[in-house]
Amino acid sequence: MTLTELYDNMEVIYEGDVYYHVNGYSRPFLPVTLADEQNMIQAARWKMLPYWVKTDKEAIKYANTLNAKAETIFDLKTFKNSALTKRGLLYVNGFFEPHKVPGDDYTQNYFIYKENHEVFTLGILYNTWKDQETGDSYPTFTIITVEANELLAKIHNEKKRMPLIVEPKDWDKWLNSTDEEEIKSMMKPYDGELKYHQVYRVTGARGEDTNRPNIQDPIS
Repeated sequence: MTLTELYDNMEVIYEGDVYYHVNGYSRPFLPVTLADEQNMIQAARWKMLPYWVKTDKEAIKYANTLNAKAETIFDLKTFKNSALTKRGLLYVNGFFEPHKVPGDDYTQNYFIYKENHEVFTLGILYNTWKDQETGDSYPTFTIITVEANELLAKIHNEKKRMPLIVEPKDWDKWLNSTDEEEIKSMMKPYDGELKYHQVYRVTGARGEDTNRPNIQDPIS
């Protein structure tokens, strides 16, 4: 089902591609809902850019802000101005995680998802960034990560992290709270059920098209 069909109570203006696997370093535009426009699903660009990044060339070289650790978002200059009031939701049907094989130099990859591959949301921080060369302005975001739950600690067995999953019952509080302690209390490992299976190795797949439907399929 499309986002329009799933969320018929919201205005869906996202017209981007359907992604099966996405390389964050390509800074894709993905479907989000932002605290500033809570009845809308729109496009925002992955990799959060602060105001002191002036051009797209600088943006490419800027430090990796694809993810933000929940434990430090209120401390780091890049994130703290957004942590209190500019949070949002990223719509996905799953995510990929690496698994380190003891004694080997390579990693395996796993696809993590919900029953029936239903769409769910990850917690993000965002801000609106302006390219000082072109004048283009658009929202950019980072995905918040938290300590891994029991399942993800086994899969993502080196860093033991996972993205913050925000359930629909918590959307309103997540988008609107301005209380730092309350926000911190929401950033915790997911305690619901998740499915998983090993997939084709996408980590380090340079120059290869991994954005294809069968990339999410289990490997034998």
